[in-house]
Amino acid sequence: MGEADLFESLRLELRRGSLILAVLARLRSEQYGYSLRVALAEDGIEMEESTLYPLLRRLEGQGLLLSEWREEEKRKKRFYRLSPQGEAMLTRLADEWRRISASLTRIL
Repeated sequence: MGEADLFESLRLELRRGSLILAVLARLRSEQYGYSLRVALAEDGIEMEESTLYPLLRRLEGQGLLLSEWREEEKRKKRFYRLSPQGEAMLTRLADEWRRISASLTRIL
């Protein structure tokens, strides 16, 4: 494995957990998949559809998100939002993120 491939592999591993936190934080307000993807990109977090939609389904299966199908602009869209359990989990994960981030800032 070349240096560029190794970096990309490690970069993806580093991003994986932060994507969950970003999605949960963005879903404090209801959004459908595409609008969520655009909002994350505007925040500097690019995410492919092939990553986002399985993540949304997994988080919903874990009880952290609620969703419903609605028609908007003559198209059916699935809207997502945090469940009460998701709100509590977001608070806990954000606190943990802040602790880890502070530690890494000191180390780096």
